[in-house]
Amino acid sequence: MDLGLAGKVAIITGSSRGLGLASARALVAEGCSVCICGRGEDALSEAALALAAAAVAPAEVLAVRADVASEQGIRDVVEATITRFGGVDVLVNNVALARGGDIVQTTDAEWQEAFDQTLFPAIRATRLVVPSMRQRGGGAVIIISSIFGREAGGRMTYNAVKAAEISLGKSLAQQLAKDNIRVNSVSPGSISFPGGSWFKRQQSDPEGIAKFIAAELPFGRFGRAEEVGDVVAFLASARASWVSGTSVVVDGCQSRSF
Repeated sequence: MDLGLAGKVAIITGSSRGLGLASARALVAEGCSVCICGRGEDALSEAALALAAAAVAPAEVLAVRADVASEQGIRDVVEATITRFGGVDVLVNNVALARGGDIVQTTDAEWQEAFDQTLFPAIRATRLVVPSMRQRGGGAVIIISSIFGREAGGRMTYNAVKAAEISLGKSLAQQLAKDNIRVNSVSPGSISFPGGSWFKRQQSDPEGIAKFIAAELPFGRFGRAEEVGDVVAFLASARASWVSGTSVVVDGCQSRSF
């Protein structure tokens, strides 16, 4: 299926590995130029090389080293993208971090960090790209949330910020429909990729993770990053022209909610 993304321009935050990199790879394979960003120079350079190898013309890859949890960092990414490519058609808000324990143990600083590292980057990035999308006649914003933004599970701070992202996506979709800008969230389940948290847990406790898989994952395996990236590419495309304001679950039937 031709997704009609050739010649489009996308920004993917948190894209030097994992779901962000998989999303960027799916987009460049469709001919979409991408700006990837991250804080680590080596990982970012490796990601850019991998994407260049996977790119289909006329796709180009721009890598910007930046901390998108800061207001200036995300501004640098958006401005570099517009300078290089002339505008933005697709934004994938992927960056996230949430730490802490239970309600007594979790400090105000850890709560603030969760929102500063997850929700505010999505707010700021969207605010900055909307004027360009309006000038180009529309666009697509995709927020990478989680099944644990839809139901209980996982770390408390993570639940809270991922639920906030889904709510933000719905509000933005309603606001921006008049501008032909679609907004959706994607809610992955447990996804394993090299260097990711599930990958590390599997290496350190293979027996415990095997029990988790048997009890929680009906297909008997973790999800793969590219399985999320393919959904992102579809939502970014005109093939999803009547899909907005929803959260698409990509979890192999792991979650319990309807």
